[in-house]
Amino acid sequence: MKVSRIIINGIIIFIGIALFFLLMEMLGLGDQIYLRLVNFIFVIYGVNRTIKQDYADHIDGYFTNLSSAFFTAFTSLVISIFAFIAYAEYKGGEEYIHTFVENYIFGGTPSLYQFCMGLFIEGLAASAIVSFTLMQFWKDKVEKINKVDDLNHN
Repeated sequence: MKVSRIIINGIIIFIGIALFFLLMEMLGLGDQIYLRLVNFIFVIYGVNRTIKQDYADHIDGYFTNLSSAFFTAFTSLVISIFAFIAYAEYKGGEEYIHTFVENYIFGGTPSLYQFCMGLFIEGLAASAIVSFTLMQFWKDKVEKINKVDDLNHN
C-alpha cells in the first residue's frame, strides 16, 4: 500500500466530484438528488485506479488492496466534506443548506455540521460498497490463494 498513491487518487476523485458538483450548481440542478449517484463514477474510477496501480506494482493480498481501495475513497471523502463546508459557508451557511435539505433524508432542519456528518456517514457507506465491489473483480488477480505453482501437481 502506497500512501502517495492513495492521496493522489483520492485527490483525483475529489476533483471529479467537485467539478461535477459545481456544474450541477451552475445549471441549477443542485437539488436533484438522483444526480448525486453520478458521484459513484468518480469514486469507482479512482478506487479502481488505485487497485490497478497496486496490481501493476505486484502488491498482492486481498486485504492490502481492500485497505488501499477504502483509504483512497476515504481520502476523497474527507477532502470533499471540508471543501463542502467551506463552500457552504461561502454561500451563506445554514441558509444555503436549507435550500436543498428537504431532498435529503435527514428530516427537520439540520445545521451545516449535522448535514455534513450525514454526508460523511453516507460517504463511508459508499466507500465501503465501492471498495468491496471492486475487490470482487480484482480478487483473483491480487490474491494467489489456491493456485498450484508446482509443475509436479499438474
